[in-house]
Amino acid sequence: MSGLGNIIITGGASGLGAATVEAVVRHGGTPLVIDINTPSGDVAFAHADLADTEAVDAAVRSLADSVNGRIDGVFTAGGTDKCGKLGDVSAKDWERVVHVNLLGTAAVVRSALPYLRASGGRIVTCASTLGIKAVSDATAYCASKFGVIGFSRALAAELAGEVGVTTLIPGGMHTAFFDDRDDQYKPPADAKLNRPEHVAETVVFALSQPQGCEIRELVVAASTESSWP
Repeated sequence: MSGLGNIIITGGASGLGAATVEAVVRHGGTPLVIDINTPSGDVAFAHADLADTEAVDAAVRSLADSVNGRIDGVFTAGGTDKCGKLGDVSAKDWERVVHVNLLGTAAVVRSALPYLRASGGRIVTCASTLGIKAVSDATAYCASKFGVIGFSRALAAELAGEVGVTTLIPGGMHTAFFDDRDDQYKPPADAKLNRPEHVAETVVFALSQPQGCEIRELVVAASTESSWP
């Protein structure tokens, strides 16, 4: 097998996920996308809402079957947000952020784990600089991303010597992630954000480390990122 092997990428239809799909292809790997939306291009794809654990499990198994059961890596780029004061965001919307970002991450990893153990593969989870620095009007997002960091650190301890675990902690990027927000929650027009294709290269870097060498945590932010440090 050449390149990166077979890499499951959640949220691979847009943003950082889509950029990572392209990066994996450039580096000789095969991307396997899980998303609620259909990705562009000729890429293996399974539809699933990350908040639906059973659908996630079916998607992982379907994609694994399509590559003869060989999964070499997982990148959990899929995520969502709902900005606002705690009392202004409905309980359903608030809880969906945690379901998608945190529980969805755990669901994908749980389902992929037997395949990753067999291949000695790697996991890259996607947290955020708002997983290490809390801000107002982001209680759901911060809770979910702080949770991803805690989950990933515990997972790394649990899987030491079996499956590699890296936590990616990205700052803001030029993606459609901010498009549906109220103007007060959008980055200003002159904001210096990272390009998703640049961040995607850091995901490939983590996935490409020699056996036994792991990048435990990787903060990738624009030099003027306001949410770090």
